[in-house]
Amino acid sequence: MNVREEAHKMKLASPEMAQCSEEVRNRALLDIADSLQAHRDEIFEANHIDLARAKEEGISDSVYKRLKFDEGKLKGVVEGLKQLSELADPVGKVQFARELDEGLVLKRITCPIGVIGVIFEARPDALVQISSLCIKSGNCAILKGGKETTETNRVLFELIKAAAVSAGLPEGCLLQVTAHNEIDELLECDRDVDLLIPRGSNKFVRYIMDHTRIPVMGHADGICHIYVDKDADLEKAARIVVDAKIQYTAACNAVETLLVDRSVAKEALPKLAQALKDAGVKLRGNEEVMTILSAASGDSIPCESMTEEEYRTEYLSLTISVKLVDGVEEAADHINRYGSHHTDAIITENDETAEYFMDRVDSAGVYQNASTRFSDGFRYGFGAEVGISTSKIHARGPVGLEGLMTYKYKLYGKGQIVGDYAEGRSSFHYKELS
Repeated sequence: MNVREEAHKMKLASPEMAQCSEEVRNRALLDIADSLQAHRDEIFEANHIDLARAKEEGISDSVYKRLKFDEGKLKGVVEGLKQLSELADPVGKVQFARELDEGLVLKRITCPIGVIGVIFEARPDALVQISSLCIKSGNCAILKGGKETTETNRVLFELIKAAAVSAGLPEGCLLQVTAHNEIDELLECDRDVDLLIPRGSNKFVRYIMDHTRIPVMGHADGICHIYVDKDADLEKAARIVVDAKIQYTAACNAVETLLVDRSVAKEALPKLAQALKDAGVKLRGNEEVMTILSAASGDSIPCESMTEEEYRTEYLSLTISVKLVDGVEEAADHINRYGSHHTDAIITENDETAEYFMDRVDSAGVYQNASTRFSDGFRYGFGAEVGISTSKIHARGPVGLEGLMTYKYKLYGKGQIVGDYAEGRSSFHYKELS
């Protein structure tokens, strides 16, 4: 397949896709949900092939877990499709209307970005989420999934595209690329692809960012923190920290660093460390952390030594960094220095301290008394997400429908010319319209 030619065809088809009615786009989503359920056995069979190959190749447990597409994953994507179909149409919303002069009206209207290329990790459910969000938002999508889920992605894509086209969407609404070398071809399609969203390792995302002129939205790291304040409920803190670490260890919103207020560390640290150890998590910390744990438990809670710069580590495994800090100010400063501006949380019963933390920490998601794992488009009620952005431009955090929209200005006139205003024969009066 010639990716450049296909991308150009898709660019030409994107206005047609943008003009598809809300009814047609929603029908496509529901038909996709029905098709996935009707062909569940075919999907599961393909996934078994991918899983068997993964075992033969010795893929890590964290990646293997992402590959699996079972009844639970199917139920989740079907619920997401239905939820997405019920959300308000993001296309064609009037963001403002302003009369510049009598008979000269300016409107700002939401519209799809156009052609979006998404290169994502080895998660079959991601293919469903990404394609469905693009359909709902009126965007065309070029999809490249991980080679580890080749068979599952092939079956899912065929079912999704067939249902979408049958519902009335244009033939060029979706394209799947499968060969690794096609990624480099895609990166060169800056005249036809409007946005790239890469999902994967730090190294991979950096490669994408460094080798294309296409705008890139996403994040390279997921170094998330939880700060346990001096006013924290320790039972609550232990439950949250364990969930944030083990609920999906390989996720970008899993916690990687635990910060504890030094003033309560002798009581709090051993309790938190024991809870993490019981959950199978290995601890790493500096000498201060190791000393407190050793005094409290002897060798029953082992802790590996680490240096200051290692607090930039994204483990994506059952390992966590631990550090003591002097209050919320130092916690926020540490996070802003070593974090990735993804998602960070404070555990405290002091709302004033929490607000300071949430205002001071420069991250896409800042939480009080909640697991960092809540940073997710489905959990936010977006239906799904195409990824999480740590950028401050255009979209930030879980990228749902709004993040896949842009806008255009429409000016309605009655023969006005700029010369009349420049030479004083007419003047603007600017009146906001409801």
